[in-house]
This record gives sequence, structure tokens and C-alpha cells, in this order.
Amino acid sequence: MNWRKLLLPFSLVWWIITGTRNTMYSAGILPSKKFNKPIIVIGNLSVGGTGKSPHVMHVLDILRNFYSVASLSRGYGRRTKGFRVANYDSTASEMGDEPMQFFNRFKNRIIVAVGEDRVQSIKELFKLFRLDAVVLDDAFQHRKLKSDMNIVLTDYSHRYTKDYLLPAGNLRESRRNAKRAQIIIVTKCPDDLSEEEKKQIRKELKPTPKQHIFFSRVKYADQLEHREFPISLEKSRHMNVLSITGIASPQPFIDYLKANFNQVRELNFPDHYVFKEDDVRDIVTAFNQIEGEKIILTTEKDYMRLRHEYSIVDNLYYLPISIEIDKEEEFNHLIFSYVQSFRSGN
Repeated sequence: MNWRKLLLPFSLVWWIITGTRNTMYSAGILPSKKFNKPIIVIGNLSVGGTGKSPHVMHVLDILRNFYSVASLSRGYGRRTKGFRVANYDSTASEMGDEPMQFFNRFKNRIIVAVGEDRVQSIKELFKLFRLDAVVLDDAFQHRKLKSDMNIVLTDYSHRYTKDYLLPAGNLRESRRNAKRAQIIIVTKCPDDLSEEEKKQIRKELKPTPKQHIFFSRVKYADQLEHREFPISLEKSRHMNVLSITGIASPQPFIDYLKANFNQVRELNFPDHYVFKEDDVRDIVTAFNQIEGEKIILTTEKDYMRLRHEYSIVDNLYYLPISIEIDKEEEFNHLIFSYVQSFRSGN
């Protein structure tokens, strides 16, 4: 028996609180700010682990060659407050690991910003930069902001249709609120997902006539990145790996490493974990216990928090990921059409 189901009475209280809040926003009793520029919101109903970061980067990558675009995150786990814009001197402790992951990937080809107050931060972005669009990371529940392009993610293995509200489950709000989204993406799908199973999942999700459903899968890079000496995946398969993870759902990453490297030893930490001196010493000890040719391998997000730990950085690599979306042309068309509609006087 799942002991968390014993907490269902408390989930009822959470349902009343979140339901009342959403009703007040939908009815206009609580105000929502709408901008005259395209705002793309990417989020989920659950508390995490759906793969938001690679999907945010995917949308940014679609837009960056055609428009001036910014990403805006809350900057979870940072030690600073207020609105900030990333630069080459920024760190994960100042910006948060996910924003630094975006900056590490795109550099100055986009603007990367953080701010707890999303509405005020968007105003700051439009004041400072000539932007065509802003992509918001994890802001689906931020009802003070109104967007006509909401993208909701749900993990293939943990779909919101099979989950419960907090604290009995992992949902931040009721499943029915997925209807606020224009796009739903089922993430982390297996490579061999059949059209028949997609059909069954679409039926399970019960989209409205105006909603679009897509399926995405994780794609790992063919090169391990390093501060100076990257190496191809093919040339590193014989190595022994110390895997370091501090993400919500590390198992797919670990499974991939075990399938592609000689031996893998794991050190797993909580999501957004702030590594301390004792943790780094434990990493060094574990690494020294591994024999043969070896490396420390982590995720791109974790690398943002570990890259200044000089006792391990020479041996520290990360494996970038991207996503592939089925019906890619249709997805791209929806994103481009939304942004372009504002230039046409939406």
C-alpha cells in the first residue's frame, strides 16, 4: 500500500485552496497581467521531474535564430534575491543551476534572467532589451501572469492522470487545470513508443478540441563535455565512471550510463542540491577508490554547481541532453505562429 494515500484528507484541503485561487483568477476577481509581447510559459502540474529544462532549451533553440528572445526563471536554489541577468561571470549560486545551464548552452545568443516576481521581471526585461518574446520556466501556476501559450509537461511514466494532489501525490493543482494549456507534451517517452499507445494516452489525457498533444524523448549527446578537453562518447565507453546526480529523476541518466560505460558507481543527491566541502571530499574519496581509466560524469545542470570545485574539475565531465518531439513541424509552427501573431497586431 502507498502510505501517502493516507494523506488524501489533507489533499482535499489543498484542492479547496488551489481550486478557490484558480477560480478567482479565471473569474477576474484576482487580476492577471497580459503583455503585448508573446510570453511562452512552460511548466507542469507536478512538483518536478518532468524534464522542463531541456524543453525550455528546445523552445529557445527554435526561436533564437529568428527572434530576440529571453528566458526567465525564478532561480530556484540561488543565494541572491530579485531580478538578475546572467553574464560570463555569473554562477549557479547567484542565478540558480537551471538558468546557468541555459546560459552555458546559448551564451549571449539569448538573454537569461531570473526573478521571483515574474510580472515585474518581464517589465524589467522589456525595459532593458529589445525582445520579441520571453520564455518562462516553471510558471504554469503563476496566475498573476496571463499567457496565451502555456505548455504543460507530463512524464510518460508518471502522468498527471494517474497522480493525486499534494501531499498524497505530487500534483500542485487539480488535473483539470491542464485544460488551461494550449500544448501538452508527454515527456521521457521510450524510443519504441507505438502510435497505438500514443492514441491510448491521448484518450487518457482527454484534451479539449483546441489543445495539441505531443510526445518527446530524451536524446543524449555523442560527446562528453569538459572545461578544456571534451571526449567523444565512442572513445570513452571503456572507462569507469563515478556518476554524480542532484536532479529530481536521476534513474534514466544512470541507466544510460550503465548501458554505455564499463562500470558505473553512483553518488546521488537531492534535486538542486548545494554541494558542501564534505560532499566534495566524499566525491574525491569515491573517485580514488575506482580503478583503471576513469572520469567523474554528471548532468549539465549538476555541472553548473560543481564546475568551481577545483579538487574534482580536472576529472569532471558532463553529458548534455536534448529532446526530440514527434510532429516537430507542427510543434514549431505553433510556436512560430504564436510569436508572429503579435507582429501582426494580435
